[in-house]
Amino acid sequence: MVERDDNYFARIMKTASKINPNELRTVLFSFLFVFTIMAAYYILRPVRDAMASDWTRTEISQLWNINFFLCLAVVAIYGFFVTRVKFKYLVPGMYTFFTGSFILFYVLTSGSQDSVLLDLSIDWSLGPLGINYELLLTVDKAFYLWVSVFSLYHLSVFWTFMADLYTKEQSNRLFAFIAAGSSLGALVGPSIPAFFAESLGTELMLIAALMLVVPIVLSFYLERLKVTDLHNESVHVDLSKAQIGGNPLAGFKMFFTNPYLLGIGAFLLFYTALGSFVYFAQTDVLRPFEEAVRAKYLARVDLIVNILTFALGMFATGRIVTRFGMSITLALVPVIIVAGMAILAFAPIMIVALTLQVVRRAGNYGITRPAREMLFTALDRETRFKAKPVIDVALYRGGDAVWGNVYAYLSDGMGLGLAAMATIGASLAGIWALVGGWLGGMFNRQDQSEIEDSSVTAHQTR
Repeated sequence: MVERDDNYFARIMKTASKINPNELRTVLFSFLFVFTIMAAYYILRPVRDAMASDWTRTEISQLWNINFFLCLAVVAIYGFFVTRVKFKYLVPGMYTFFTGSFILFYVLTSGSQDSVLLDLSIDWSLGPLGINYELLLTVDKAFYLWVSVFSLYHLSVFWTFMADLYTKEQSNRLFAFIAAGSSLGALVGPSIPAFFAESLGTELMLIAALMLVVPIVLSFYLERLKVTDLHNESVHVDLSKAQIGGNPLAGFKMFFTNPYLLGIGAFLLFYTALGSFVYFAQTDVLRPFEEAVRAKYLARVDLIVNILTFALGMFATGRIVTRFGMSITLALVPVIIVAGMAILAFAPIMIVALTLQVVRRAGNYGITRPAREMLFTALDRETRFKAKPVIDVALYRGGDAVWGNVYAYLSDGMGLGLAAMATIGASLAGIWALVGGWLGGMFNRQDQSEIEDSSVTAHQTR
């Protein structure tokens, strides 16, 4: 009876999602894998962001500066190991490392979040110029930085592992179903701190850390299923694709010599500008609350954002692009942010700031980000591999660092309040909308061969 029920379930799954019976067990455990890591991340995210309201804007901008250089270093270190260590050991090793690190943070924060890990003061005098830089790195600030690093790799490692399990034909049929586990994890994860943050407190770190034990176990089990169920012993991910290759600065040269890539970079810089302004506004309005209460509100923001993102991706984004074109699609969210920032300037209160954060993030994940990724389809493969990381990692984190410093200078240095900063943000959002419209027009006017010719020219300058 049990075997008959199992066969019946397998037939249903094959009819509904094109999963063959011999693939069913592997796919379901892959689904559980990505569900777990996404849920763990979204438990940690509101805990991280709740800490920021205890710090000054200058302190946060300093952390963003550190995060930029830390991410560059981690990218280089990860790139070294990913091409030299078998994924059979690299994948469980990565999640074991993160699990241990979050358990350590739980132990440290259970004692005192004010424990100092690094006290750095730099005072350079260069004639009339002087630089005074002070950094007090406490446990909670280190946790803030480490979750930001984790956010870059928890999914990257997973999908590379998936490429090592399935054939190309299987990936075309199965990856969409597996990816649904990511969406479900992004919905379930923030619901835990959204309703239990005040009662659990730092226990949320331990819960997330223990959840990461699941993918460690699953990685070994899936390696076995790759042989016993899938019979994909010959499938191995091409790790050479993870390397920049050739001149390590080639991606930067392509970026600075290709007007199309410069346009994408400018669009991303204005996105990071508005992200920074809305983030700082969020930290300002949450300062009066206890940390656990902040985590609760921020988790609810995450929950709403993920629901809206799922709905936009399912029902709206494709229709917007096909009906209105890339120019309007890229400018749509910036125009909405202009209105939102204007409202925040007149009513700098929590509900407005958090609503603006929901609109910005859901609009980005559901509309702007997919449209921005479409822009790269007009580029040749080498340009995507070499120049895209420059934009997605170096430029993105660099933009965070620069705009964080700008916000800190305008607010802490010049004394501008939230209303004034929202007015400046509205102006930047207006420029962002214009850049989006221009970039969409450039995408529409030039056919693929013209853009690739520009890429070839960039390659020849190396």
